Formats: sequence, C-alpha cells, structure tokens
Amino acid sequence: MNRISSQQVFANGINQLQKLNSTLNNTYEQVSSGKRVNKPSDDPVAAARILKLDQELSRVKTYERNVNLADNRLKQEESALSGSVDVLQRIRELTVQAGSGSLSANDRQSISSELKERLGQLVNLGNTRDASGEYIFSGFQGSVPAFQQQEDGKYAYQGDEGQRVLEIDDGVTVPISDNGKEIFVNIPAAATGEPGENHTSGYVSGVSVVNEADLKAAYNGSYPDDITLTVDSQGEITATSATGENLAVSPKDYESGEPFTVAGIEATLSDIKQGEESEFTLKVGQKQSVFGTVENLIAGLDSLGKDSPESRARYDDLIAQSLTNLDNAQESIILKQTELGGRMNAVESTRDFLADSSVYTNEIRSQLQDVDYAEAISNLSFQSFVLQAAQQSFAQVSQLSLFDRI
Repeated sequence: MNRISSQQVFANGINQLQKLNSTLNNTYEQVSSGKRVNKPSDDPVAAARILKLDQELSRVKTYERNVNLADNRLKQEESALSGSVDVLQRIRELTVQAGSGSLSANDRQSISSELKERLGQLVNLGNTRDASGEYIFSGFQGSVPAFQQQEDGKYAYQGDEGQRVLEIDDGVTVPISDNGKEIFVNIPAAATGEPGENHTSGYVSGVSVVNEADLKAAYNGSYPDDITLTVDSQGEITATSATGENLAVSPKDYESGEPFTVAGIEATLSDIKQGEESEFTLKVGQKQSVFGTVENLIAGLDSLGKDSPESRARYDDLIAQSLTNLDNAQESIILKQTELGGRMNAVESTRDFLADSSVYTNEIRSQLQDVDYAEAISNLSFQSFVLQAAQQSFAQVSQLSLFDRI
C-alpha cells in the first residue's frame, strides 16, 4: 500500500496544471503569431531548415537591391547616351546647313551660336550624375566631373578609365558604368592633310578614305599611321609611311587641283609653285573627342572665310571632316547603347530569377513555419477545456483531508 502525502498531492497537481497551461500558452502563441515554430524547441528540425531558408531570403534580398541599383544606373546611362545621340543629330543637321554655299557670314554666325548651345548640352550629358551625386562617366573618379573646360576653352576628360561592376547573383557580375573617355573621346577621326616640315608652297585638301581595305593592306596589318607626301621639283608625287615604306601614288604626276590616291586615301594638292619641292602630311588613324569636333567646327565657322580658293577648300574640308567625325561619334555611342541593352537584359533576367527563387523559398518556409489556424484553434479550445477540468478536479482533491474522517 502506497502512502501519498498531502504535499505530493499538491505538487503533482500543480505540475500537471503548469504543463497544461504551458501547452495552452504555446498554442495561443501560435494562433496569435501565425507561426507554428516560434522557438527551436517547438520543432528543432524545422527550426534549422527555417534558419537556412531565412539566410537564403536575406541573400536574395541583397541581390535584389543590387539588381535595382544596377538597373537604375544602366537606365540612367542609356538615357544620357540617347540624349547625346539626339544632340549630335541636331549638330549634324546644323553642319549640313553650314555647308550650303548660299549662306552669308551672318548665317554662319547664327549656326555657330546654336552649336555653342548644343556643345553645352552635350557636356552636361557627359557630366550626368546618379542619385548619389556621382558622375557616371568619370570611371572610378565619381566625385570629379567627367569633362571640364580648360584654360584654352576646350573641354578635356578628367576621369579615369575604370569600370564599376556589381554582383547581382552568386558569381554573376554586371558592369554598371562606362568611362567617358571610351565613349566620347577615343573616337576615330577623319583623315586630314596639313603642311609638312619641309613645306614651301601650296595646300592639301579633299582628304578622305575611299578604300579602307587598301589603307589597311598598305600597312601590312598594322594600325594606319601618318603618310608623308613630297612633290619634287619635277612635279612627281612620292609617298612614304611613318615606318619609311614607299607607297604607290596614282597618278603620281602633280597637277594642281586634281585628286590622286595613295593607300586608299584620296587627296588634292593645289598651288605648288613650279620648280619648288614641297612636303605635306596626311593624318591617318587619329582620335578626336566629339567635343573637339564641335569646338573645331565652331572655330571654323567663326574664323574661316570663303574669299579665296584655299579658304573655300579649307571650309569645305572642315564641313566634310566634321560630318565624318560626327558620324563616328554617333556610331560609338550607338554601339555602347547596344552593349547597354545586353546588360539590361541580363539584369532583367536575373531579377526574374531572384523573384522566382524568393517565391519558392517563401513557400517552403511557409509550409514549415506557418500555423494551420483550423487545427490550432481546435487544439486551443480542447486544451482550454482540459485545463479548466484539471483546475476543477484539483480544487476538489485539494479539499480532501484525513482529519475529515476523525
């Protein structure tokens, strides 16, 4: 026969009530929080998996922020480049207009005035800033304006050649910037002619590349460089490359105002005095910034006249070379826009992938953590009933005493 003391009765009753109350509180917490697992002890295995899923969601959110940043930067750059193409198109229209032979000096001055305004617009687009105030075309030098006016009045690039990249997923990076030197400065310039070191008389004009293949072939696969033209006292034209190689000239006999070709380049020599030897240089493979092109065009419109054959030839060359340089600048920007389109597609694809990953991870996490309200409420009602019954039973048992039987 076991003997049970009053202390044991009270201790067992209190322990049982505490267990029932703890169970009820856990169920109540699940209903109020909407979570089946509120602490690791509720379900250790599920809690471990939920922790890993939380880490995955945090990773996805970080990359989603990077995707949004990359998307904003690329869209801002694309907008700046699109604006630059529009400005260049207007500058090109003005250049074609300036080439009209019916324009007066006042008409050219009016075109020059608008070109100065367009140049300012182009510089502002080159100095576009992002939301944090950094210049997007300055490479790594984000605090420095990409293009600044120098003491001579010309604009020069002030940034570096760095390119910023951003990780938008594990092992996936995307460039989010481009330096202005690559886009606006390193632009192939039109071939030009100028007096050489031993120049005595005459001038060169009408220089243009008419056969790119012949030009490249003349340099044996190396990058085309300057060509030196010499007209000897007998009126024969000879041409040498920068490396000293002789180049074929057709026709080789000088005739004032008549074009000739050398290494795929057409040019015209004029007004060389008979019996004199004179030297000229054809500039090939040069680079010129789009700002330099507009600056030279403005300077020419302001200063060049058309009162002599030489000045008219120089003016016509200015227009023709400017058009070629503007076309090259537009092509450079359009190629960069195409590249940006590919990057934005990659960013968009990554955004969709991250969104799908987030949805899938949240679904698994919900299955592990979210409470079944119907089941939880049913358990809550049952546990409340059991606790109430236990409390009433304990109240009855606690009143029993052996002294009642004496």
